[in-house]
Amino acid sequence: MTSIASKNLWIRRQQCPCGDWKCYITYEGDAEEGSVAPELMKSEKSSSGAMVTPYVGMVFKSDDDAFEFYGNFARRNGFSIRKERSRISPQLGVYKRDFVCYRSGFAPVKKKPNGEHHRDRKSVRCGCDAKMYLSKEVVEGISQWFVVQFSNVHNHEILEDDQVRLLPAYRKIHEADQERILLLSKAGFPIHRIVKMLELEKGIQGGQLPFLERDVRNFVQNRKKVVQENEALLCEKRENDILELLEACKAMKEADDDFVWAYTVDGSDKVENVAWSYGVSINANAMFGDVVYFDTTYRSITYGLLFGVWFGIDSYGRTIFFGCVLLQDETPQSFSWALQTFVQFMRGRCPQTILSDLDPGLRDAIRSEFPGTKHVIPQWNILYKVPSWFSLPLGSRYAEFKSELDALFHIENTEEFELQWSQMISVFGLGSDKHTDLLYSVRTSWAQSYVRGYFLARMATIAYSKSIDAFLKGIFTPHMCLRSFFEQVGISASFQHQTHQETQYIHLKTCIPIEEHARSILTPFAFNALQQELSLAMQYAASEVGNGSYIVRHFKRMDGERLLIWIAEGDQIHCSCKEFESSGILCGHALRVLLIKNYFQLPDKYFLSRWRRECSLLVADSHSNEGIGEEWFQEYQSLAETLFSESSITKERSDYVRKELTKELTRILNEVRNLPEMDGVCMNITVSPAS
Repeated sequence: MTSIASKNLWIRRQQCPCGDWKCYITYEGDAEEGSVAPELMKSEKSSSGAMVTPYVGMVFKSDDDAFEFYGNFARRNGFSIRKERSRISPQLGVYKRDFVCYRSGFAPVKKKPNGEHHRDRKSVRCGCDAKMYLSKEVVEGISQWFVVQFSNVHNHEILEDDQVRLLPAYRKIHEADQERILLLSKAGFPIHRIVKMLELEKGIQGGQLPFLERDVRNFVQNRKKVVQENEALLCEKRENDILELLEACKAMKEADDDFVWAYTVDGSDKVENVAWSYGVSINANAMFGDVVYFDTTYRSITYGLLFGVWFGIDSYGRTIFFGCVLLQDETPQSFSWALQTFVQFMRGRCPQTILSDLDPGLRDAIRSEFPGTKHVIPQWNILYKVPSWFSLPLGSRYAEFKSELDALFHIENTEEFELQWSQMISVFGLGSDKHTDLLYSVRTSWAQSYVRGYFLARMATIAYSKSIDAFLKGIFTPHMCLRSFFEQVGISASFQHQTHQETQYIHLKTCIPIEEHARSILTPFAFNALQQELSLAMQYAASEVGNGSYIVRHFKRMDGERLLIWIAEGDQIHCSCKEFESSGILCGHALRVLLIKNYFQLPDKYFLSRWRRECSLLVADSHSNEGIGEEWFQEYQSLAETLFSESSITKERSDYVRKELTKELTRILNEVRNLPEMDGVCMNITVSPAS
């Protein structure tokens, strides 16, 4: 029996929220390096101009970077490359790399056992001398790779763009496409129909996929053979790996009493779902758990598990980890269990607002388990899906439709939204479209006119989504079993919760007393947001209309006026834009009126506790000594706190520390990486966010 591969593939969920398995969901940035569609490569070539030719003395950070660069150069110049020799030393590891043209060298002559030659099959190798040789050197503690030999002289024909894409090195099937191909194959689609459907879904011309029909046929045949040979072994491996994950959770609980975990089993006593969190995450949730993002973007092909993660945002604007779950399926029942378990982990606290992807099953579970919680679908989670839904049906009208849809996101009046939506559906003939029906059914979770005023803590932004993507991509390593995955989640979560005090000097922009007072209270993240609103306040004109009411307009724009109500009793200010209700930061409209009323300091009620400087200090103190037994770490923490305190007094000190600290830490890190990874001494240190 053939042994199964150890690769654990994690991909973005391809199931469409509408429930139709024929729909194909794509995401921006999904194209992997080395698997870029030929038309994309061609456009890059024309837009970016000629690529820099490698030369002797050229420097790369790593041999992988060098191989990628040389591969892109080869792709644009009509050939492909392969890795040839490498040399290793005990001190430096791999210190020489040889990359050569794919037609370098000559094919060896093979003989049959009786001495007869094999049937002649023409080899592509012709002794081409095109190459790029590299050597590693350590300069000031930093490893670098230098080009020591380069030749671009070929003794064979250089291929055109429409030919070079057919070389084996560039005919790669994306992991997402692999799943789609297998799904269509199981449904009985013949190979040529599968290829045609992929072309239609991607909106490209026939024959322009980055792989050929025979590649699809070979992939399907090989996968069927592997599945037939390894199905029993694969099931056994899955069960064993899940049991190892449970053992890792038990060991973590013994090492850290604040660690929490739970799991369920099916009727056959097999593990279905597993969830876990850490004491530091629970402490952080007590302060920042008012808004939670539940990400269910990725799932494992190997284990058939959906990975869900709960995130938040701290007072410094950093993404923080609250907990995670592995689910056997994507049913409302599984999502309900995940949400119930999360609340149990967080000591019974339900979030005020929960953000999630567009998923009807998850939406139903949130309604059931969190009836008092506001549910919001961020704009980015919808816009990623729109091209797959509408670009082909609408054709040349798609750009116009996209513009209309973008405008709908920002309409603030519900009656106007309903009118504009109906007009859009009528104009583009989408009255019977299942995707517009789906969007309309959940409009109260994404349209600005419905979610305006929900507290989001500045989490429904593109910048926040990018920080989440960075966290997720940091834990998905292909060759990793579930136990190693569990450990990697712990490492990443630990990094997210480390207290990195800001060492920046915050400049005043307006010299308004309100600004100077706020700087002493708010964290840099929150203060920067308030500064921007103060700058905008200077551009507004306010007209009093009686009884403490004001109409505020921008000095240039006549539209977008806001109604402000100021109540002297209790220092209350209310703006129709509801920015404070959404982000916890007063808007420029409200600040304009307060300035007119001669406020030199903002009322204390408008400095939310989650945005105050002392908030992060309280969270840090609550777990600063948990699980830390090493004196050297305590000494490091003390020195870091003292350094932050001393450097934040003046801008000159702050700039000096930032420059020197980065340089010194980089030097130490490179020296540590060059030390042996094993020395025979067991370090009894548990990897968790508390240590």
